[in-house]
This record gives sequence, structure tokens and C-alpha cells, in this order.
Amino acid sequence: MPSPRASARTPRKGRLPDLERFLTYRLHVVNKLSDRDTHRAYLEQLELPLGEARCLAAIGRFEPLSVKDLARAANLDKGQASRSAQCLVERGLVDKTTSHTDARGVWLTLTPPGSAMYERVIRLIQARNREIFGCLSAAEQDQLGSLLDRVGRHMLENAAQED
Repeated sequence: MPSPRASARTPRKGRLPDLERFLTYRLHVVNKLSDRDTHRAYLEQLELPLGEARCLAAIGRFEPLSVKDLARAANLDKGQASRSAQCLVERGLVDKTTSHTDARGVWLTLTPPGSAMYERVIRLIQARNREIFGCLSAAEQDQLGSLLDRVGRHMLENAAQED
């Protein structure tokens, strides 16, 4: 009888579609590889973990943001967004002020050093995009972007119908 490790390496053949042919699986693989390399680049070049860099980019683009809006914009859960925002506040990159309409809520904005770091983050994102998608022509990148936007809109419409 083969060991579980050996059987895990041997592709299973049968009537079911191959796992690696599903688009969701392939997107997940690309995402994991991209996140791993991007996390390393953020740490090496900016001394920021991936979550904090994503939050800084979202705050810089959409400020002022509540923590709930930050979570949505940075594609993190609310707890991750809150912890990352607090780390950015402690680093002096983000200001946190109490909401005038809800004393429990806060608004997050960039400080001057945060604005400078935001520019560095955006330049790094731009470089990472060139590295990741450099194998595609400009037209192919535009097409892929349009297709991803379309799938995203479809998923948002489905989610809205479920709510």
C-alpha cells in the first residue's frame, strides 16, 4: 500500500475534473505565490509586513477611512485591519481620530511620514505588477484586468442578492 505522501504526489485520475484546471484553484496559487514574494519585498524594502502595507495603501488612496471601510478596501478582516492600523499609528504613519458622529468610531488618515511611505508602497506595488504580469502584453494585461473586473462585479451582484 502506498504511503499517504506518495499517493498525494500521484495525480488521481477519474471522472472528476482535475483540481489544477479550476480557475479558482489557479487564482489561489497565483495569489499565494504573489503574496509570498510581495510580503518579502515589503519587509526588505519598506520594513512593513504585508497587512500593514496593504492598509497604508488603502488609507492613502481612500482616506479618511473607518476601520470597517479599511478592512473592505484592504481586503482584510476587521480584526486584521484594526491591528495593522494600530501598528501604523504606533509607527507614526497614520493618525487615528475619534469620529464626530460616533464616539466609538475612528477615522484613519496618513501623517506626513505616512504620505511619504504611501508613495514608496505604491511604487513597490507598481514594480511588483510589472514583475508578475510582465509575461503578458499591454493588451493582454488590459484584457485580464477587464475580465477580473467583470468577475468581481458578478460576485458583488450575487452577494447583494443573497443579503
